[in-house]
Amino acid sequence: MKDLAINNGKPAQKNAPSQPSQVQAQVQLVTISEEEAGQRIDNYLLRICKGVPKSHIYRVLRSGEVRVNKGRIDQLYRLVEGDIVRIPPIRIAESANHNAPAAEFAILFEDAHLLVIDKPAGTAVHGGSGVSFGVIEQLRASRPDAKFLELVHRLDRETSGVLLLAKKRSALTNLHEQMRDGITDKRYLTLVHGEWNNARQHVKLPLHKYTTADGERRVRVQADGMASHTVFTLQKKYGEFALLEAELKTGRTHQIRVHLSASGFPIAGDDKYGDFALNRALLKPGSHRGALKRMFLHAHQISFTHPDSGKTITLNAALPADCEKFLISLLPTSKT
Repeated sequence: MKDLAINNGKPAQKNAPSQPSQVQAQVQLVTISEEEAGQRIDNYLLRICKGVPKSHIYRVLRSGEVRVNKGRIDQLYRLVEGDIVRIPPIRIAESANHNAPAAEFAILFEDAHLLVIDKPAGTAVHGGSGVSFGVIEQLRASRPDAKFLELVHRLDRETSGVLLLAKKRSALTNLHEQMRDGITDKRYLTLVHGEWNNARQHVKLPLHKYTTADGERRVRVQADGMASHTVFTLQKKYGEFALLEAELKTGRTHQIRVHLSASGFPIAGDDKYGDFALNRALLKPGSHRGALKRMFLHAHQISFTHPDSGKTITLNAALPADCEKFLISLLPTSKT
């Protein structure tokens, strides 16, 4: 594995241009590969012309400046392997990805179709929302020869654990279909505060996404929200805390965090939906426990059907050392 630093996505302090420069693209004739086939032409252009407003992409499509095999097409046209696409000159903002430092992460599985990593807590999966870059930009920077590399799903920045990436478009499409059909099985480990009693508990609370006044994305339980279902299994009690395994039956934004908070069991260290007073106390070690400086939520297992071989794949990511250390500190000490 390359000896490359992992960066948390905050803006670099050196060699960062003050603003992205503009480059004038020339007319391009692009031959569609097997992995690019099947996409709609508008989605294909939006992906390769990063920094270009959607309105401009659709304007050049309507005007006939974009052609496939020398003929006009509309935005609904689906690309076929071997198609020759004419892309007109478009002013494109130079990609911010060039500023992302190359990085590799702990690899759980890799072949010609997939890359599965163990994402550390505190690292965003992609740039945006005040973060200049994330896992995907860093991996692309470390693998400049990779023809295709895309996130299959996402994890919150403070959540650690199993993260799937596709190295072929066919794999990405297949895994997305599996997730929509409920074939994939994603399990998380989380530590909650409170007197948890049930060995196994189903939580079915509808979730609604909204944006706060300062532009932050949040989720709340709301009657007309999206149907959401999580199954929690008690792993072990640690005094006033309980270690749970969360099994996602649906995959809504912040689902585990909101389902637990709404049920009266906030996740230790959760800075959005948790017990803020408890979180502050956990930052420093107490008389009978260590310190916890992160959200205790870890994607520890995923099962899916391999998009090429059809075999069932189950992958695990061990609980991070800081979480394991905190659990050990919660155990009663033996007296000698």
